[in-house]
Amino acid sequence: MGDNLHKIIYPTTERIDVTEEHFGEAVVDSYRWLENEAPDDRAVAAWIGAQNAVTQTYLGTLPGREHFRERMKELLNYDRYTVPKKRGDRYFFNVIKGHENQPSLYVRDGVFGDSRVLIDPNTWSDDGADSLTDWSVSDDARYVAFGVQKGGTDWRTIKVLDVESGRELNDALDGARFTRISWAPDGSGFFYSRMPRPAQGNARGAIVANHAVYFHKLGTEQADDRLIYSTPDRPELLHVADRVSGGRYLTITSTPGTNENALTVIDLETRDWQPRTVISDMDFTWSLIGNDGSTLILATTHKAERVRIVSLDLAEAEPEPKEIVPEAADGAVLDGVVLAGGKLLTSYRIDVKTEIRRFTLDGRPDGTVDIPGVGSARFLEGDAREAFFVFTSYDAPIAIYHYDMVSEAVTPWAVPKVPIDLDRIDVEQRFYRSKDGTEVPLFLIRRKDVTSAAPTLLYGYGGFGISQIPIYNPIQLAWVEQGGVLAVANIRGGGEYGRVWHRAGQLDNKQNSFDDFIAAAEFLKRTGITPQQGLAIQGESNGGLLVGAVTNQRPDLFDVALPGVAVTDMLRYDQFTGGGLWKGEFGSPAEERHFRNLMAYSPYHTIKEGAEYPAILATTADADDRVVPAHTFKYVAALQAADLGPKPRLVRIETRAGHGAGMPVDKIIAQHADMWAFAAYWTGLKTE
Repeated sequence: MGDNLHKIIYPTTERIDVTEEHFGEAVVDSYRWLENEAPDDRAVAAWIGAQNAVTQTYLGTLPGREHFRERMKELLNYDRYTVPKKRGDRYFFNVIKGHENQPSLYVRDGVFGDSRVLIDPNTWSDDGADSLTDWSVSDDARYVAFGVQKGGTDWRTIKVLDVESGRELNDALDGARFTRISWAPDGSGFFYSRMPRPAQGNARGAIVANHAVYFHKLGTEQADDRLIYSTPDRPELLHVADRVSGGRYLTITSTPGTNENALTVIDLETRDWQPRTVISDMDFTWSLIGNDGSTLILATTHKAERVRIVSLDLAEAEPEPKEIVPEAADGAVLDGVVLAGGKLLTSYRIDVKTEIRRFTLDGRPDGTVDIPGVGSARFLEGDAREAFFVFTSYDAPIAIYHYDMVSEAVTPWAVPKVPIDLDRIDVEQRFYRSKDGTEVPLFLIRRKDVTSAAPTLLYGYGGFGISQIPIYNPIQLAWVEQGGVLAVANIRGGGEYGRVWHRAGQLDNKQNSFDDFIAAAEFLKRTGITPQQGLAIQGESNGGLLVGAVTNQRPDLFDVALPGVAVTDMLRYDQFTGGGLWKGEFGSPAEERHFRNLMAYSPYHTIKEGAEYPAILATTADADDRVVPAHTFKYVAALQAADLGPKPRLVRIETRAGHGAGMPVDKIIAQHADMWAFAAYWTGLKTE
């Protein structure tokens, strides 16, 4: 490994100290100039070019890079389907076929009939970086409204397609962001969320504010769109409108960025579409399942840490929730519900594995639904006669199943054939104890013939109540195929065990997430799963924050760190784009209690000068307007300026890409081939 150590000469990064006082403490920010946007700022653009040149030169020396790239292409050479949405007698769904960069939208007449392409975003750009995002079909299956994402940005343009002719209408709506698309029952138009476009030159870094719900009537100008709901007195809130297929009500969830939300309802059978707020506080989660007449059926965390199902009768002047299905007595977490055939089809997580249970509309248990194995499953669509669910696991590709509501028969609808022998892969769940004694689940994925310590890739997230469920990932299997171990730690901050698990890694409890991850690493080495030198860690976004924080806290424990699109400057995260929405997760830097906590783990501020650091390859993208790339730029500049030992500290900056959504498959492959080759080299994993 030593051959490469002395070949890196990092680009010179100018240091311009900005000193600010926070609650009596002077904090120096030496690289704030890297927050300026490239290519508008030539100095930042030059810095990006110089860093990428050094990184690509280094990566080009690593064995295994081309092997990983070619094998990932092979592993991704199969058709990937989403659950179909039924409108009339037509079924609409996404497919990525083989080596396509982006999923196309297909329509099928009849549940098992022939299908045809409606929208193919692979033709939209030469580099495949423009993608189809949210889409919605009118109740009569005549029109599809769909979002266009360019180059990875969170901004969307919404267009409309005539399903029968395949012709695009003239409607084109700008400024959509953090939106769903929901049609009016008569197909005259649709509801969507948008916010004002910032001034030219500030589009990527501008704060998210003044989000609002509008109705667009087909054939009219966007300037004439009707404002449906906004909160000018609270410009920081997000408002997302949704309507269950065939439903009478439009529901608008309002949130400051947390999982909890207020709930506003519009009866679409009335003429004036008057918004009625039925839940005004934002202390709990309220998610619409459907309606039975004027009664809404909702999933909520109100009086239920692990979610229950309630009704809300809108005929009442002040409706109060009435329990239908109580919180599960066996500790299971309600993860999803679909109303179909007069039944509630519910997905429950038990120790991060799914069980599907049925209930009647009055809450009586009505049996279970058999799923293909141990893994993750969820019903996503259903009507009076049929429903569809998705199933996957670490060793089972994402498959779609048809469920007959009368006969209860489960029939494969789209089960892919993948180019790997999955019988060679072993999936095992273990539990380990964290620093405070909390028991934490851990999944291990490896070849069955790997029975001794092997280089390990440890993945984690631990935030925003997002659970790391078993899911098939060919990119990760490229690592496992080579004899490496994949470990996924279900650390606190996620939602694996409900709200209590989330809160245990939130705000002042954030250190629990880091302790859980460190304990996972120690467990892997202590039990002989991982050699003493041979551990790589990876995470993206909040998971990138995790990787950066634990690397600073325990640089001796890891051999490789791969922070992706990471939040690293915890004193200024709320100054960019949607960062202010994360205050409920991290705490506000403007409040002393939170400032002290944030300073204790902020990756940019807690680098240990003089410590021996692992090899680091940070990844980000120039068009990321969710976690702006300046986080990574500043963090890497600080790493390169510090005395952290001889291992490399590099950054890979993708172009025409964002926070991850919509990234073309070839760019995903290229990025991860670089990451896995880097990790393999520094953990000793042999590639062949």
